[in-house]
Amino acid sequence: MTDGGGSAGETRAVGDPVVSIRGVHKVFQVADGRTRALESIDVDIQRGEFVSLIGPSGCGKSTLLRLIGDLTAPTAGIVTVNGKPARKARLDRDYGMVFQAPVLFDWRTVEGNVRLPLDIMGVRGRERDRRAREMLELVELHDFARHYPRQLSGGMQQRVAIARALAFEPKILLMDEPFGALDEMTRERMNSELLRIWERTKTTIVFVTHSIPEAVFLSSRVIVMSARPGRITNVIDVDLGRPRNEETREQERYFQLVTAVRESLRGRVDGETPVASPDRTMAEGTIG
Repeated sequence: MTDGGGSAGETRAVGDPVVSIRGVHKVFQVADGRTRALESIDVDIQRGEFVSLIGPSGCGKSTLLRLIGDLTAPTAGIVTVNGKPARKARLDRDYGMVFQAPVLFDWRTVEGNVRLPLDIMGVRGRERDRRAREMLELVELHDFARHYPRQLSGGMQQRVAIARALAFEPKILLMDEPFGALDEMTRERMNSELLRIWERTKTTIVFVTHSIPEAVFLSSRVIVMSARPGRITNVIDVDLGRPRNEETREQERYFQLVTAVRESLRGRVDGETPVASPDRTMAEGTIG
């Protein structure tokens, strides 16, 4: 895939994938019949990648994420995670999940929320406390360990949710629009925080978003999906340098890639990547 372009249909990367999806269809039974949510999905995600899923509302992005996490089962096809069925990967705790809402327990302190998966796993004593402190330091909330969720801002609560998801050292982090409810400035700060955490932990991240600029800023690759039934229509390699920062958002290549994703969402996937005018407005907006 070159110059912001990609190939429709199957998405493959070189090497042994940490997530492999082959021939997946998903149909939901509803009161008045059946809803085809996903159709003919073939995806490989490599270890250490940051991959974003983007598409119109209702296209099946979150459903695809839930298939990877074994929160729902495919109607047809195969999902493997770390070389084993998704269900086995879930039972082995190979992944953590972060949703749009932080889903923190109000009666637990920040540290108590981060410790929760370790408590469930039976980790006790110094190791549990060490890991919780390490995660709070990673998300730069160690000074708030004794606070309660209600005492934190929305962005801080999401950082606690990320720390909790990483507490048991999962190989994969699944994130379903985790910053969708945040204001734009907080969202941009959280994007930078997430990249910092990803670069330190090397965790594979699969990230659902409606925001084109967010997908481009964060990702190694952006997977573009069609309207329902969701199909993969394009895969765009994001060849921006790392580490990424506020200057990245001012680069001409950033604007070009934002335009490439937008054009793919409009169904224009052939030809060369359009060259965007270096105008900040080109990088604004969401879909859906």
